[in-house]
Amino acid sequence: MTLVALPDHVHTLVVGAGFGGIGMAATLLRDNPDADVLVIERGPDVGGTWRVNTYPGAACDVPSALYSFSFAPEPDWARAHGTQEEIYAYLRRVAQEEGVTDRTMFECELRDAHWDAERARWSVSTSRGDLTADILVAATGTLSTPKYPKVPGLELFRGKMFHSAEWDHSHDVTGERVAAIGTGASAIQYVPAIVDRVAHLTLFQRTASWVMPKRDHAIARSVRTLYRRFPALQKAVRGAVYGQKELYVVGMTKPFARKHALPLFERRARYVLRKQVSDPTLRARLTPDFAITCKRILLSNDWFPAITRPDVTVVSSGLSAVTEKGVVDDAGNEYEVDTIIFGTGFTPTEPPAAQHIHGSDGRSLAEVWDGSPAAHLGISVHGFPNFFLMYGPNTNLGHSSIVYMLESQAHYIADALRTMRSRHLATVEVTADAQRRYTEELDPALEGTVWNAGGCSSWYIDGKGRNSVMWPTFTWQYRARTKRFDLENYVARTETSGVNA
Repeated sequence: MTLVALPDHVHTLVVGAGFGGIGMAATLLRDNPDADVLVIERGPDVGGTWRVNTYPGAACDVPSALYSFSFAPEPDWARAHGTQEEIYAYLRRVAQEEGVTDRTMFECELRDAHWDAERARWSVSTSRGDLTADILVAATGTLSTPKYPKVPGLELFRGKMFHSAEWDHSHDVTGERVAAIGTGASAIQYVPAIVDRVAHLTLFQRTASWVMPKRDHAIARSVRTLYRRFPALQKAVRGAVYGQKELYVVGMTKPFARKHALPLFERRARYVLRKQVSDPTLRARLTPDFAITCKRILLSNDWFPAITRPDVTVVSSGLSAVTEKGVVDDAGNEYEVDTIIFGTGFTPTEPPAAQHIHGSDGRSLAEVWDGSPAAHLGISVHGFPNFFLMYGPNTNLGHSSIVYMLESQAHYIADALRTMRSRHLATVEVTADAQRRYTEELDPALEGTVWNAGGCSSWYIDGKGRNSVMWPTFTWQYRARTKRFDLENYVARTETSGVNA
């Protein structure tokens, strides 16, 4: 089935068809195959970040055994860590098999959503028309909108310039002088992938990152055959990987363990650095001055060999300006280049979709948050009835798979919808008190974590100085918190009387 036009009304509207949107729609359809659910996606296909991020070397740093839906195992992963092509193909398969593709309107971008209190529904405007919805679920992702640095001269550059998340495959960097801006999780993959082809690469490193070996390997065909014949075996492997990852969070979040466990990780990272970077001066510049895991640990086996080549210049500085011919560092030194690639991240604490979703008082989600996102369980926001978030505030992880968190959120939202049906509720809205109490519980729990006390500045900390990104403890505790819809923390109104239920 191909959707050719938007319906006038739908019960549940899901915005975004990445891991979150697919997981949400699939959960609803598994609960009720006839569920009135529609997904709108601004791109031409499902896949989210794994459709968009096609830069050379793109892959996942979470093992595939865990970076996948529990309800849709993939026995044929070729490697322990999936590549972009593999994960994209996996998401397309799951969306098709679960009936999500047939419920998705592609190249349909959310432009505006307003809560209509009189009709108790959402009025939604998209690039392909308008519709209304009883329930609105935002699954637009945290790492979905590229962030460019605000430096003078960007419009002057005469060469080629693009963000790693918008890789221009029509442009060949072979034989070119290339500037790579940023040394984060994307750069650590695309720099080694292109360094053999470029004439010279200038790498701008504002902050050094801790790098650990990536335990990646091909999965033997015989093992894949066993997974197909004995699904329980793959499930056991998934459980083992999950358990191992959960242990990491102890060192990140518990002060005593952080004091004694993290130095062991740091010692390992320093050993790798010492072994792969022989120049002591460069090694010192590549050594972070903050606790390991304060920022995301980067996993790579070829990063240091790539950036210590004679045809690579490492600039220990941020980008201060762009000229017609090149890039300028903080000391005023100019480097002539033909292409600039920005690996400068995204906007997780200022998601663009928040500007287009307006609650009961007319203010947008961005205005309500005012630069510091907060939501009950990372899912519900006071003032926004019948609205739910996937991958909302304080649900990001530093140790495990976000897919586990997304599944928890999908089940919570599905239970909310079941509760509304069984109790004949027209609207549910989390109370201001419940949201406040939840935030007041999170903030102290985050204070002693490495992300807050590790001595680094990161995208985890928003413009108000609050960590509005990370989940502060075990993921199984989050799943326990979201196992059922906690109606007692919501104001609910019935379909008929309009009074509190």
